Amino acid sequence: MTPARGWSTADIPDQTGRRAIVTGPGGLGYETALGLARSGATVLLAGRDADKGARALAAIRAAVPDAEVSFAELDLANLSSVAAFALDRLAASEPLDILINNAGVMALPRRSLTDDGFERQFGVNVIGHFALTGRLLPLLRKAAAPRVVQLSSLAHRRGRIDFDDLEGERRYDPWKAYCQSKLAMLIFALELQRRSDRNGWGLTSLAAHPGWAASGLIGNGPATGRTGLAALVWRLVPLGARLLSQSTAAGALPTLYAATAPNVAGGGYYGPDGWREIRGSPAPARATGEADDPAVAARLWDVLEAATGAPFAVYQSTMRG
Repeated sequence: MTPARGWSTADIPDQTGRRAIVTGPGGLGYETALGLARSGATVLLAGRDADKGARALAAIRAAVPDAEVSFAELDLANLSSVAAFALDRLAASEPLDILINNAGVMALPRRSLTDDGFERQFGVNVIGHFALTGRLLPLLRKAAAPRVVQLSSLAHRRGRIDFDDLEGERRYDPWKAYCQSKLAMLIFALELQRRSDRNGWGLTSLAAHPGWAASGLIGNGPATGRTGLAALVWRLVPLGARLLSQSTAAGALPTLYAATAPNVAGGGYYGPDGWREIRGSPAPARATGEADDPAVAARLWDVLEAATGAPFAVYQSTMRG
């Protein structure tokens, strides 16, 4: 389905009674949660920074006084944290209608590792979200029409899944790692739809990208730890970006469209409709390269299952039992 020109949060259907989880309480995650809360959804923001979560909740409640919104700690760089978060949700046993895998890190200047020893960009952006989705699959399957949305990026077009050096152990390049992680998120979304269709999970799996949105990723990513001239340059980048970029509120619209628009087919990918998909209203986006290669997707899926304790395979085996 193609969105109407100028689609906005005013076009979101009533989401009353639907439950959503959005990872990452800042920037795009905040705007996504706000849009869902305004439409009546019960929203759980999940992230590792409790103070940022509290600020997001306060801002949402100020804008939507009757919002049903809460925060729970989740560190995607720690698979034990992912497991604990999922167990808490499973204990409550409430259907999960919408899962938005939004949180991420971008182009960290120096290679660093997650608590489980994975390169941080691949570990947080991809492995953590893969584990989370697999562990929450029982709750997604309890919902009437569950949707899962992965946040990809225009950067996926410069990415390649380097199976020989997936985590930059031989040679780490910040942007190569970031582009690969965002390509992997898009591949995950498309492969999840194939697996859902094959196994009867009933999911609608989609991906979205924000174009060039003025989020905090630069300050928390490529600008991290910079000093001297390099620090000055990266501080100036957001100022120049204002000429081309769009707000985080606008950047969240493709994600909100994917999560809520009626009659959206699984396997869709959405982004802004303007020049080079940098800004604009939600529209079908262009996936390139290895994004829709089933052989690459199957191999990547096996890698991710091995890294995370095979949550999807475990779930499927319990269903057969």
